[in-house]
Amino acid sequence: MEITRRQFLTVVAGTVVAPAVGMGHATRGAAAETSGRWVRRASLPFPRTEVSVAALDGKVYVIAGYAHGRVDQPYTQAYDPQADAWRDLAPMPRGLNHVAVVGSRGRIWAFGGFVEQNRNAVADAYVYDAAANHWERIAPLPAPRGAASAVELGGLLHLVGGRDQQSVGTHEVYDPTADRWHARAPLPGPRDHLGLVVLDGRIHAIGGRFNTFANNRAIHHVYDPTRDRWEERAPLPKPRSGVAAAVLRGRIYVFGGEETGGVFPDNDAYDPQADRWVAMAPMPTPRHGTGAAAVGAWIYVPGGGLTVGGSRPSDAHEAFAP
Repeated sequence: MEITRRQFLTVVAGTVVAPAVGMGHATRGAAAETSGRWVRRASLPFPRTEVSVAALDGKVYVIAGYAHGRVDQPYTQAYDPQADAWRDLAPMPRGLNHVAVVGSRGRIWAFGGFVEQNRNAVADAYVYDAAANHWERIAPLPAPRGAASAVELGGLLHLVGGRDQQSVGTHEVYDPTADRWHARAPLPGPRDHLGLVVLDGRIHAIGGRFNTFANNRAIHHVYDPTRDRWEERAPLPKPRSGVAAAVLRGRIYVFGGEETGGVFPDNDAYDPQADRWVAMAPMPTPRHGTGAAAVGAWIYVPGGGLTVGGSRPSDAHEAFAP
């Protein structure tokens, strides 16, 4: 049954310039910068959280998650930055939450997820053809898991972390040409709800948690595909999970997240050359349970949860420019 649409935004309409207040504590060479600006974009058609976000061919896709009083929604919606508008697309074959998604070669690839609230993981895998507006099943995961993260590197799709009954460090690669899975070096420590991005031919796994947000992690590992090996880098300034992460102009940006008792407004940028984090302009609407998509000169962060857990989904949609 649908609930009444509510607006939880705490931001005034129009352009939002974040206050110059540092939100993170410097660690291991980190510095306070609090630069960049946020602007408000067209709100999601209705509040959603625990969604999956991907960029593909200049558009931002928001898939599955909690909405309208249910945790197993199949919604697929796309945002066009040029038109500042959303449109509904073909729904997923199955309603899920905490799905790992990645856009590549005209398609959105979707792996795993939960059918209940952050539990009861599945091994389902699907591909969405943007030109045909159509979903299809592909080879399932070797084992069920949700709250994992996915990226594309060298034509292969890497699925990292996540959990079923408990957090795992599993790292598997999906070959879309052969429709097959292969094992790779696991994360040095099990975690889920982490940020995962590709920068300069390497995969960065950032933050996350072990089983619950009471066990948040600040740890940051980098994967070298040529050696099939993970190495440690400068940790996040604060342990957090349920984060959104994206790459723009040679830097990694990590937004939001949750911990026991609250939701983070933090926006931290990682400089790979200096191996340090810099505190950037904080989120106008602190959230977790969303994702980040870089398109052009902006990073878009749509929807998400306003409080710990899934009780207050948001239709907030804000974009950040460094």
